[in-house]
Amino acid sequence: MNDSAGPAGADRRQFITQSGLLLGAAVVGSSLSLLGCADNAGQTAGAAAQEPGKAGGEKEGGEDVSANEDLMREHGLLKRVLIMYDTMADRVTGGQELDRDVAAQSAGIIREFVEDYHERIEEQHLFARFLKAGKMTELVNTLQVQHDRGRILTSRMLLALKAPRLSKADQQQVVADMRQFYRMYTPHEAREDTELYPALHQLVSRHEYDSMGEEFEKIEHQKFGQGGFELYLSKVTDLEKKLGTWDLNQYTPII
Repeated sequence: MNDSAGPAGADRRQFITQSGLLLGAAVVGSSLSLLGCADNAGQTAGAAAQEPGKAGGEKEGGEDVSANEDLMREHGLLKRVLIMYDTMADRVTGGQELDRDVAAQSAGIIREFVEDYHERIEEQHLFARFLKAGKMTELVNTLQVQHDRGRILTSRMLLALKAPRLSKADQQQVVADMRQFYRMYTPHEAREDTELYPALHQLVSRHEYDSMGEEFEKIEHQKFGQGGFELYLSKVTDLEKKLGTWDLNQYTPII
């Protein structure tokens, strides 16, 4: 017997058709719902990735600076002062008089920004962590000794340069101290940049690392106000121009 014949068969076909349409609508609705959830999740993740201050300390103007980047650019400032030390020492050795004003201001920047700020951060926030964890202790101890010796050299230079009169012997001592400072800090900062700073990632969590960058910025603002690094960079640039070490082209070899 044919079930589709007659009114009963028509009712059955109508039921099957309506059921199929309802099922199809349900499947499509579920798919759209899943796509909507995925899209919302993607937008949320994207917004989180773009949210400022998540990858380190947040600088003025929304610029994010990590702990290592903060320390390494301060090394760049130190290196520029070291170049001035080296230049002044060479000129005195060549028979010229020492530029006492540039020498005194350069040593003052080393004392204020490098020794009393940058190195204190390294000692309190990096060296202490490595020593507590028992990691890279030989390197850290050597770096600490060099910080201490550098402060002795800077104090000696500042004392001589602030005197009313600088004798030839005093000038030669200042030059000798500049050369020792340069000789020690060139490999010193290179070891920190290539060994100590990279190892920090294995020593602390990502969250702690990010917090360190924010803490460094907070300390800088408390000590120098807004834009402390920029302030000292400007001072270094002015001294470079006065001494004649600012123009980068002069260091390019003629081949």
